[in-house]
Amino acid sequence: MRRFFVKNILFVIAVNILVKPIWVFFIDRNVQNTVMGGSYGTYQALLSLSIIFQIVLDFGITSYNTRTVAQNPDKLQTLFPSMLSARVVLILVYMLLALSLGWILGYRGAELTLLVGVLLIQALNALVSFLRSNIAALQKFKTDGVLSVTDRFLMILICGFLLTYPPTAHHFRIEWFVITQVVCYFITAVVSYFILRRIGNVKLKFAFHGPTIFKIVRQSFPYALLIFQMSIYNRADVMIMERMCVDGKNQASIWAAAFRLLDQANMFGLMFATILLPLFGRMLSQKQDVQHIVKLCVNMLLPASFVVAIAGIFFSGDIMHLLYHKSQLYGTMPGNYSMVFAVLIASFPAWCMMYVYSTLLTANGSLKILNVIAFAGVVINLSLNFYLIPRYEALGGAITSFITQTALAITFLVFASRVVKLPFNARWAFSHIGYLALVLCLAYAVTSVLHSASWLLQLGAFGGICVALMFVFRFVSVSSIKQISS
Repeated sequence: MRRFFVKNILFVIAVNILVKPIWVFFIDRNVQNTVMGGSYGTYQALLSLSIIFQIVLDFGITSYNTRTVAQNPDKLQTLFPSMLSARVVLILVYMLLALSLGWILGYRGAELTLLVGVLLIQALNALVSFLRSNIAALQKFKTDGVLSVTDRFLMILICGFLLTYPPTAHHFRIEWFVITQVVCYFITAVVSYFILRRIGNVKLKFAFHGPTIFKIVRQSFPYALLIFQMSIYNRADVMIMERMCVDGKNQASIWAAAFRLLDQANMFGLMFATILLPLFGRMLSQKQDVQHIVKLCVNMLLPASFVVAIAGIFFSGDIMHLLYHKSQLYGTMPGNYSMVFAVLIASFPAWCMMYVYSTLLTANGSLKILNVIAFAGVVINLSLNFYLIPRYEALGGAITSFITQTALAITFLVFASRVVKLPFNARWAFSHIGYLALVLCLAYAVTSVLHSASWLLQLGAFGGICVALMFVFRFVSVSSIKQISS
């Protein structure tokens, strides 16, 4: 099982590395740098508004479906029509509610039209996630990995053309960006269905049977409530700052620039969670010990997250000035690009821990615990956001995010260890703490000794030594690499 997991996760990581960084750094970033005024900030605010209502859009169907099919693959053919029908109904309700909230918040005209496009993006993305959840539940992780980048690959081709072809490059609009995403998600949904039809023998038919759909919705409700609360403490920040700050659109744009890099880093943790949910679900249903998989994931994710976070903190100004030509304009403001990014990226290790331990609790069906913890996260996040954002703008949102994610990560770790009865290994825990302390000292030493060298050289030296130290601390070993590759 260990070898199966590692081979699949390495394949998924490799596929994503080939595609998603291109999307983030060459497409999404250039769109923000190209579009005029605060239109990108408006797009980000509308995107956050659309994510808030994912409780209705998804209603926990994806997580519930993954866990159910992973534990009982034979249920797929009978479950699929009802699940698909429930998904269509929820999409319609989601569109209505989100548009109503947009109207209440004061969006009109072009902004409301843009919101419709953003909602279509989310609806199609949810449909793709549902189709992929069945493929992952059947343990076809490599196929799921390819589908996870199909939409982005298509967007790179289309947006790349629009951003580089002179007649369109000089007149690029945020609306084109939205339309492109809608088209690419639709194509990916069609491809995903035909693949699922081949490997799972499902048919495109609907079963609008009220009692059955109600039963699915009722059983999915704990998952839906969890997703709703997570969307609040993960995404409310940008919507609050866009509405409450004097220059809300610019603050949302600063936040988007900084969060984009954290979101890209989180891609790796999310890939682990995507595989771990069906894997943990099947292992727990068969009464298998999950400790070795948990330890393996933490050893792969946590040391790397320490390196990324500390590098982001020490080189935040250089990184943001390299990527965003507007970042220089905010250099003396409390909410400047580099400070916001430094605080946000510091939360990356917490995100990685949550991807492992919250996924373990989800696979175990511990939804009551998860929802109580998530509710505490909502209270902490909203309280701090309403206090800090009016005072410190985007930086206040970053501070809130760091505190919220760190508190939640520790809580998930403690409860997952208790519920699943994971033994505490003091030596293992202190090795990670020792590695963090050493990496901190190393970052300071490298930037001091090589202060006259370029920051890229400093970053390269820092990263190279940190990777070598992972072998010294035995988070990674040569023997295990040989065993997996053989």
